[in-house]
Amino acid sequence: MSTDGSSDLSISRTARDAPLPRPDPIEQLPLLILFPHSHCNCRCLMCDIWRNGPGEALSTDAVARWIPQWRRLGVKRVVLSGGEALMHSRLWEMCAALKDAGIDLSLLSSGLLLRRHADDIVTYCDEVIVSLDGPPELHDLIRNVPRAFRRLSDGIAAVMTAAQARGARVALSGRCTVQRQNCSSLREVVRTARVLGLERISFLAADVSSDAFNRPGGWDTQRAAQIALSREDLPQLQLELSALERDHFADFTSGFIVESPRKLYDRLYRYYAALLGEGEFTLNRCNAPWVSAVIETDGTVRPCFFQPPLGNLHQAQDLQAILNGPEARAWRAGLDVQRDATCRRCVCTLSMPRDAAPQRADIADA
Repeated sequence: MSTDGSSDLSISRTARDAPLPRPDPIEQLPLLILFPHSHCNCRCLMCDIWRNGPGEALSTDAVARWIPQWRRLGVKRVVLSGGEALMHSRLWEMCAALKDAGIDLSLLSSGLLLRRHADDIVTYCDEVIVSLDGPPELHDLIRNVPRAFRRLSDGIAAVMTAAQARGARVALSGRCTVQRQNCSSLREVVRTARVLGLERISFLAADVSSDAFNRPGGWDTQRAAQIALSREDLPQLQLELSALERDHFADFTSGFIVESPRKLYDRLYRYYAALLGEGEFTLNRCNAPWVSAVIETDGTVRPCFFQPPLGNLHQAQDLQAILNGPEARAWRAGLDVQRDATCRRCVCTLSMPRDAAPQRADIADA
C-alpha cells in the first residue's frame, strides 16, 4: 500500500468499488500499526508529538512475546509509525523478530535519521514513506528544524545506495500533509519528489479536529485555524489543484501521484470547505477497524489512529481478546463510518478489499 494510505494500484477498480469486508469476530488482521517511540525529532507546525518530552519506547521484549499471537491473527504487514520510529534504541531487534516471523515491514519517517540507519532499513524494511512538505525552504519552515530537507535528501540517497549495493528492493515514497503554509505549492511538492528520486507522492489534509498526535482534548479553534485553510485560502487551493491536474497529467496517469484529481479535490478542497461550514464532508469508505489495529508505545490498542482505545496489551496480554471482546464488538456493530463524527472528519482512511494482502503501507483510500 502507498504512503498516503491509498489502496495498492495493482488492485482493480472493480475490487476497490466492491463492498468492503467487515468480519466480526476478527480472525484475520492483515495490517498492524506500531508506535515504537512516542517522541519525534521534528517540530512540525501541524503536529504536537514533538511536545511529548523525551517520550516513551515500546518494549522490544513485549513485542517478541506478542508476535506469536499476531501470527495467529494472520498479520502480514507491520507499519512502524509514531513518533519517529528510528529514535527507538532497540528498533532493529524488534524488526528482526518481526521479519523472522514472516511479517513485512513499512517505515513511516520524517527522514532526519535515514542516513544513519540506511543499512538496517534496507535489511528489514521493504518500504519507506517519508514526509515531504514542499521544496527545501518550505519543508524546513514546516518541519521547524534546521536543514531538515538536506537531511531528508541525504537520507533518501543513502537508502538508495544501500539498497543498490545489496541488490535489495525498497520502495521509497513521499506523503505531503496539505495545510495553510503549502496549499499553493502542490506542483512544487511533485517536482521536489521527482528530484529526490521518490517513486510516488500522495497528499492528505491536516487533521485539526481529533485528539491524535499528542493533542489531548484536541486543539481549540484558534490553534486549528493556524493550520486549517481559511475562506480566503480556498480559491487558492482550487486554482492549485486545477493547475496540478493540467501540468502533471502524466504523473496522475502513471500513478506517480497516488490519488486521482477527483480524489484530491474531495480529500483536500471539500475537507477544508466543510470545516468552514461550506458544504458536507466527503463520505468516507473505510474498514480500518475490521482489518487493522494500532498499538501505541504504552500498549494501548486502538481500531485506528483517531478512534478511542479498545484495551491495553499489557493488561489483556492478547490482541485477539481485545479486538473480539464484547465492548469492541459492540462498538464496531454500532459504527457507521459515513455518519460517525470522527470518521466524517478523518483525513486518513483505509479501504482494504477482500483477500487483498497489504503489499504496501497505505493508510488511506485511493
